[in-house]
Amino acid sequence: MQVSVDRNRCCSSGMCVMNVPEVFDQDDDDSLVKLRQTTLRSDQFADVRLAAELCPGGAITVVEDEPESSSESEAG
Repeated sequence: MQVSVDRNRCCSSGMCVMNVPEVFDQDDDDSLVKLRQTTLRSDQFADVRLAAELCPGGAITVVEDEPESSSESEAG
């Protein structure tokens, strides 16, 4: 999973920080979202998805990793 933020869409609600403070933070100068970490643990995936859904500005984008095809994993 990859997560990115668009500070131009951020409305500084802080919903992301309240839901996943270890991943999201707000800039001290303008209160806009910033990422605290770019590599996510699998136990954070559900919370990050929820933060993206709850973001009123739509500033958080989550891209799911594509699953490996079963033929590739069986061949290995």
